[in-house]
Amino acid sequence: MIAEVAGSLAAKELDRVTVMTAGGVGYQLLIPLGVFESLPKLGERVHLHAHLVVRDDAWLLFGFATPFERRVFQLLLTANGVGPALGLALVSHLTAPRLVQALRDRDVATLQGVPRVGRKKAERLVLDLADKLDELEVDGTVPRPAGAASEDAIRALVSLGYSPGDAEKAVRAALEDGGRGLATHDLIRRALATAAGR
Repeated sequence: MIAEVAGSLAAKELDRVTVMTAGGVGYQLLIPLGVFESLPKLGERVHLHAHLVVRDDAWLLFGFATPFERRVFQLLLTANGVGPALGLALVSHLTAPRLVQALRDRDVATLQGVPRVGRKKAERLVLDLADKLDELEVDGTVPRPAGAASEDAIRALVSLGYSPGDAEKAVRAALEDGGRGLATHDLIRRALATAAGR
């Protein structure tokens, strides 16, 4: 079991990073959008909480900013029909605290805002997971997590008529084009410009 990976950030993309450990081993980890936003510069030290998924054709390592985020991802994998890709998409779109709150509130509409999650899938998630969340604490007084600006920007674009998938693409492109660290309203402007092809 690989529980944590720490070292220097050797490479980063929107959905994955490579971390070079002190022992000279480079680990590639798939990450949610919020982790990408909080990454340091290349060559600087990074520490991620990891979860390993072993499949017949591949070993996939996922990286998260906090143990809480990792635990939410692990719980998602226990739901019927939820694989690692969908679990990562859920954490990426809604952030772990808001996802847990949506499940507790049985908020099917919020869950449906995630690409590839229709009404039946959202209802199944609530059915499978709503009663498994007692151990998880979501404190509304904690600072907004990394990724919250992205989430708000995606929601804003969806409210303007973009599909969830197109909204996510526009926000990801805006982040890649120098949008990391922007306030929500500035990120929305940049994402709109990206979606318009400017």
